[in-house]
Amino acid sequence: MKKHLFLLSCLLVGKALLAQQKAPAYPLITHDPYFCIWSTTDQLTASPTKHWTGAEQSLTGMIKVDDKTYRVLGSEGKSFESVVPTSDEKSYVAKYTETEPAEGWEQEGFNDATWKTGTAPFADNKSIKGTPWFSKNIWVRRTFTLSQTNFNKLYLKIKHDDNAEVYLNGEKVYSYVGWLGKFDYIPLEDAIKSKLKKGKNVLAIHVANTAGGAWLDAGIANVPPPPKNSETILGQQKSVTINATQTIYTFTCGPVDATLTFTSPLLMDDLDLVARPVSYINYSVKSNDGNPHDVQLYFGASTNIAVDIPSQVVTAQKYTTPQLSILKAGTVEQPVLQKKGDDLRIDWGYMYVAAPAAAKAKQYITAESLALTSFTGNSFSPAVTTSGKSLVLNTVFDLGKVNGTAKEQFVMLGYDDLYSIQYFKQNLKPWWKNDPAQTIEKQLTTAAADYASVTEKCNAFNQSLYADAEAAGGKAYADLCVLAYRQAIAAHKLVKSPQGELLFLSKENFSNGSINTVDITYPSAPMFLVYNPDLLKGMLNGIFYYSESGKWAKPFAAHDLGTYPLANGQTYGEDMPVEESGNMIAAVAAIAKIEGNAEYAKKHWKTLSTWVNFLVSDGFDPANQLCTDDFAGHLARNANLSMKAIVGIGGYAMLADMLGDKATATKYNTIAKDMAAKWQTMCDEGDHFALTFDKGGTWSQKYNLVWDKVLGLNLFPKSVYDKEIKYYLTKQNEFGLPLDSRKTYTKSDWIIWTATLAYDANDFNALVAPLLKYATETPTRVPLSDWHETTNGKQVGFQARSVVGGYYMKMLEKKLNK
Repeated sequence: MKKHLFLLSCLLVGKALLAQQKAPAYPLITHDPYFCIWSTTDQLTASPTKHWTGAEQSLTGMIKVDDKTYRVLGSEGKSFESVVPTSDEKSYVAKYTETEPAEGWEQEGFNDATWKTGTAPFADNKSIKGTPWFSKNIWVRRTFTLSQTNFNKLYLKIKHDDNAEVYLNGEKVYSYVGWLGKFDYIPLEDAIKSKLKKGKNVLAIHVANTAGGAWLDAGIANVPPPPKNSETILGQQKSVTINATQTIYTFTCGPVDATLTFTSPLLMDDLDLVARPVSYINYSVKSNDGNPHDVQLYFGASTNIAVDIPSQVVTAQKYTTPQLSILKAGTVEQPVLQKKGDDLRIDWGYMYVAAPAAAKAKQYITAESLALTSFTGNSFSPAVTTSGKSLVLNTVFDLGKVNGTAKEQFVMLGYDDLYSIQYFKQNLKPWWKNDPAQTIEKQLTTAAADYASVTEKCNAFNQSLYADAEAAGGKAYADLCVLAYRQAIAAHKLVKSPQGELLFLSKENFSNGSINTVDITYPSAPMFLVYNPDLLKGMLNGIFYYSESGKWAKPFAAHDLGTYPLANGQTYGEDMPVEESGNMIAAVAAIAKIEGNAEYAKKHWKTLSTWVNFLVSDGFDPANQLCTDDFAGHLARNANLSMKAIVGIGGYAMLADMLGDKATATKYNTIAKDMAAKWQTMCDEGDHFALTFDKGGTWSQKYNLVWDKVLGLNLFPKSVYDKEIKYYLTKQNEFGLPLDSRKTYTKSDWIIWTATLAYDANDFNALVAPLLKYATETPTRVPLSDWHETTNGKQVGFQARSVVGGYYMKMLEKKLNK
């Protein structure tokens, strides 16, 4: 590559980039809820890279300088080998009883002849193949035979619900009060390992099902010693810089300096580019001692990127096109759109690692245990096609002699999910396949050809975003907007509906896994309103179709369209009638305001009218119901929810006025203003407004009021804003303003909305600064959580959600009120 491309890709230009040495997690590959990989440690080499759910999806990078190998990406995860396989690896049977057994049941020599025999897992889930278990307790004895006991490091592999105690040949090895929702590996001490013997052994387990689901599955795994000649030197990380579309690391690797840049070019003015499932990983290396050095680059990608659980068998192959050298991998099973839920990874479609043919890369496939030594020992495997578990796709570039002028090379990581979403029983392909002639090879080829121009566009956008955010709300605010950008986009999938409409469907990450949740769309909306309102329409189109097709017949908006990735109708167990109706109307009003016309509202006017009349009849003094803060429980007479109904009605009046229906506009504007006046008297606490209409001595963030300001509805006087802001400034904790007077936890998106109510920039900054402190000092190392504790900065729940797009509310307010 030419020198100017290197400068474009990593030059730190003034304030346009966030030189951030700390983030909760660092985005590396960010495309959609399934194709999304992060680093969860400040040092890129301190841990394996992970999917946002926490499952390891290892990317590794090394630089060989004069035959010394430096690691610059990822760390070696534990490579587990089954000793006693669990049911996800191999079917097994065990003895069990649901009646409390006699004393000594855990001992090796106990007589379990009268116990039943069942196939694992033991669970109350009728849809899985296993042994039904619906009682309060289960005791299980699993007998296994070993031919040798010379193991390196043993782990108990177990998944249980709820409380468990485990014995190995009569010795207690594990006890836990609570439940494990997925397999965990518990290290076994050497003293325990010595209890194993050649021949018969017994794993004895008791699980008490105290509440909710029931599950038991357990085995034993071994981590083998590291292979010989696998020593590497850790590259010295000098800096990490996060900007909107890139994460950039700099290293010193002995006599050379290196820059590693991860680019996911999510430029929202180009939907084809947003939808292209390809990220760039760029290495740039130059000598730092004035001498030339022989340099080779290595990039490895685990096939666990293409599985839900590591025990799934994959097939991998190598092939070429005239423009590219390509490695491809995916599961043998290929269960396309057969699973739904929250803590899941994709296990259909295929991952790709591609390099430009001109780079003359060496590409090959190895077992995980051989990947490192293949590079350190120059033993590049000739394998073209292979199958197994946890393979690695390896790519090596030889840069030859490197001097003080930087040499660089990029590799691409892509994913073809074949079909992305099931939409009312019809499987939809990803957006980039709207052109039937498109293939993933064509997408990769285009990405390679566009690398220079795309990088230049990303740099320009990174700078403009930061400058605009800083102008709107200051440096701390701009830093938060940068952290939120890729996360907010990557929690969605872009597809086209059978009706030809754009669908931009969110996944409610680590809250319940719903798809296209309206109260996820609502807080996410500001960022998309700023950069491409069509994407917000894509979040609303499916909800409108659900009502207008007759599939949803209630007089208020639905909560969701299903459980990701199956959008076949609401699966959430309870409606949020005032919440979702107000959300939808506010979002449509914002689209009209940003576009300067109400054509989108006109298209759905009948539905909007039904919803607004529900808000008129039921919205002002809401009955006991959930709102978007449902994690805080039900609440009747919720003042903030009432405010949502009021601004929703006011937004509808604004839309009617834009459509030229002055009579309707006057009618609903009058209703909204009358409600606003009444609201001020019903929850007035003197120096603030209460949490509910009937509970004095309480308070809450009135974040829904922000639409009155942003849309210019003028329903509430400035005195309401000023009173609330002044009070909030007395209630802040170290890591932010609590959500309300019930708890000390908060929602960071709502704090930004609340802060936007302030007319004084100093007040805005005072509310935002603790959020940046949270984002940079939280001890919880996951993609940015929007629900955290204000006293210690710890995550309470949720992670990697799109709602951080709500951080852009201040930018939206400035854009609409220039």
